[in-house]
Amino acid sequence: MTYVVTDNCIRCKYTDCVEVCPVDCFYEGENFLVIHPDECIDCGVCEPECPAEAIKPDTEPGLDKWLKINTEFASIWPNITVKRDALPEAKEMDGVEGKYEQYFSPNPGKGD
Repeated sequence: MTYVVTDNCIRCKYTDCVEVCPVDCFYEGENFLVIHPDECIDCGVCEPECPAEAIKPDTEPGLDKWLKINTEFASIWPNITVKRDALPEAKEMDGVEGKYEQYFSPNPGKGD
């Protein structure tokens, strides 16, 4: 099992999760975070830290797409280990449906 970041992180990008990760397995895109599944130790400390509830265990049904997305982008985006401010539109974007199709950016973030 590993944890994955899902749709609701897009255009929110709260970084509370990266600060508690003991193995620094988060990677930063322009408007989204991902978890590297080969680095995640399945400790679960990140899941309750996400205000948008975007982090899920990959054992939940229907998360195959998100496991693939997390795997792909964790290999090309920079590592992030420090908390930063959420995106300015985070509160209004929390809970919006279909964010991947509408808003996902494959561009990398700043990283550390």
